[in-house]
Amino acid sequence: MSLVYVDTSALGRSLLEEPDKPAIERALAAFANRISSSLLRVELRRLGFRRDMLDRVETLLAGISLIPLDEQILAAAETLTPPTVATLDAIHLATAIRLSTTGELDALMTYDKQLAVGAREHGITVLSPS
Repeated sequence: MSLVYVDTSALGRSLLEEPDKPAIERALAAFANRISSSLLRVELRRLGFRRDMLDRVETLLAGISLIPLDEQILAAAETLTPPTVATLDAIHLATAIRLSTTGELDALMTYDKQLAVGAREHGITVLSPS
């Protein structure tokens, strides 16, 4: 596999040393490239800041290519189906859909149930390693 989109629920679990951290790391290692929205950097840094783990965030982000937010992604996220996908997750989903429509994306890694439903609705393979 070559490209996986990683959302904050996955890297956040790794940051917080959740029990599925080894499975997440193994799954990420199976991909040549890891990518996300630049929103990931903000969300992960906020989580690290709240938990006094900010110094560990940069290590996690080092292996992830970040796509800048732009007006097209934000506009797509506004009305993206299903409507049950939360606002920030809709931005992640819109970014992943853009990659998927160009044939670049192999999978999306998330532990968020609504984001997973949305990704599957748009034909994206979902990974939630455990």
